[in-house]
Amino acid sequence: MRHEPLLPAYGGSTLAELPGSVLAALGLPGPNPLGLEPVRRVVVLLVDGLGADLLRAHPERAPFLSAAAGRTLTSGFPATTVTSLCTLGTGLAPGEHGMLGMVLAVPGTGHLFNCLRWTLPGGLDMDPLEWQPAPTVFQRAAGAGIATSYVGPAEFEGTGLTRAVYRGARYLAANTVDERVEATRRALAEPRAHVTVYYGDLDAYGHLCGWGSPEWLDQLAVVDELARRLAEALPPGSALYVTADHGMVNATAKADADTDPALTTGVAMLGGDSRARHVYAESGAAGAVLDSWRERLAGQAWVLSRGEAVEAGWFGPRVRSEWLGRIGDVVAVPYGELAIVASRTGSLEATFTGYHGSLTALEQHVPLLEVSTR
Repeated sequence: MRHEPLLPAYGGSTLAELPGSVLAALGLPGPNPLGLEPVRRVVVLLVDGLGADLLRAHPERAPFLSAAAGRTLTSGFPATTVTSLCTLGTGLAPGEHGMLGMVLAVPGTGHLFNCLRWTLPGGLDMDPLEWQPAPTVFQRAAGAGIATSYVGPAEFEGTGLTRAVYRGARYLAANTVDERVEATRRALAEPRAHVTVYYGDLDAYGHLCGWGSPEWLDQLAVVDELARRLAEALPPGSALYVTADHGMVNATAKADADTDPALTTGVAMLGGDSRARHVYAESGAAGAVLDSWRERLAGQAWVLSRGEAVEAGWFGPRVRSEWLGRIGDVVAVPYGELAIVASRTGSLEATFTGYHGSLTALEQHVPLLEVSTR
């Protein structure tokens, strides 16, 4: 059986089209590719890990969301949190904004940079404006006189990732469902408002226990209640959009890139995610690494060179030249239920059940659901 990657619908119906469409609905000039109707206030509920296919599999635990009008978008590649957050924060495809995976090489340094935890080795720091220089949609909205807020956990306030993707938004720290609803109510008191609400626990339980597990289903019910209460808080002339950064698969097999000789020989650094690996080869070894990874993962993963992945449009129609060095010499993307783990350098992630990042429907499909008070 031949497996084909689900290429994100860049320029048509990916997460990159949502931010500009929301701004257009709020009255800012610019394209509205998703055709969103005009409103005075918008709430975007971003649920980490709420894949569209995952939601459809369990309507009984999310009756409010399952009854909402909506459509399906594709996440973009890789289907991982840092990439999608930056896509939603800038309205750009990954190849334009440069956040091309969770762990990326800093070109010319020999170092890996964890974009999620915003860490470099040796206590070095990374300037968010240097790593992600594109203006954000929140800056655009605020510049047009729209009250722009981000509602999320207190622990993320002021982090490097937050400063990279949410510049221009007022940060409203909220940890519980009640706190999120109340913070959103306050933000919606403005005459024109753009509010983003983030919820991450569904993804966390998906990683630890697997999507569809009892623990994950309990979190899905929490998400459904949060969405219902946010909808109830909408003033007249408002819209709530519910979406996600990616979906998830449950791994039934694992390849260890820290111990398998076929996956370690010639490799200088290993980045990316377990479902979207950036493999950085030692000098002169890129061809041999590509051959070795292809042979080892045959029938389990798409394994492309950097040039092939860029040419195939995985990261979008264009990758800016300054971001090319962030992409691995080899890009390895499982399409079955395989996770490419790293037991020594990523010991916690190696124990997970649920993973994401790849170009499969379960990981790429995300919902765009709408409730309005127009």
